[in-house]
Amino acid sequence: MSTSSTRLPEGRYGRSSDQRADRTLKVVGAVLSVLMLGLIGWFGYHYVAQNEISGEVIGFEVSDDDAVKVQLEVHKDAGVDGYCTVRSQAENGAEVGRADFRFDKDATRVDEVVTLRTTSRATSAELVGCHAE
Repeated sequence: MSTSSTRLPEGRYGRSSDQRADRTLKVVGAVLSVLMLGLIGWFGYHYVAQNEISGEVIGFEVSDDDAVKVQLEVHKDAGVDGYCTVRSQAENGAEVGRADFRFDKDATRVDEVVTLRTTSRATSAELVGCHAE
C-alpha cells in the first residue's frame, strides 16, 4: 500500500461552479428568510401597537326574545374614541343581532353593560372586534 495523496479525478464529482451555485442559493435563501421574518415581525408589531382599543365579553344574559344584555370590558388609550361590534346568534347558528357600541369616555378601562337588539331569541353574544376612530 502506498501513501500517496488521494486526489479525485477531475470532472468526475462535480465542478467547482456547482459549489459556487450551491453557496449562492444558500445565501439567497438566507437573505429571503431574514426579509420574510422581518416583514412578519413588522406586520405583527403594527397590528398590536396600532390597536388602540380592545375589548372582551365578560358575560351576557338573554333578557327577552328580542334582546341580549352584554357586559363588555374595553381597554383603550386615554382620549381615544372608538367602537366595538357585538353579534348574537340563535341556536341554529344564524346571526340574529349585530350592533356597534361607541366608547367615547376618557377612561382607559370601560366596563359597561350594553343591550343588543335581536330579531329572534339569541343563545350567544360574541365580540367581533373593536376599532379606534
